[in-house]
Amino acid sequence: MKIHLNRMINNNPYQNQQQKQAAMKQEKQIRQDKVEISSAAKEMQASKPVHKERIDKVNQIKHQVETGTYHVDTDHVASKMRQFFR
Repeated sequence: MKIHLNRMINNNPYQNQQQKQAAMKQEKQIRQDKVEISSAAKEMQASKPVHKERIDKVNQIKHQVETGTYHVDTDHVASKMRQFFR
């Protein structure tokens, strides 16, 4: 009966476990979250700066909402919605 030692060398369970853990670490390092922004989204981010009049109007509406004096003209909103959906 012949005994081959080269088969027994690879049967070290501790070494096999270390190799598996090292492989898993490499796999975790390779897998990373990636974010790709489309050209349309880049254009939206680089949109034109907001005009001062717009900022003033928004601040005025915010103040009216906070004080409770903001009222919506429902007829105007309804007519604009009707125009939009035609």
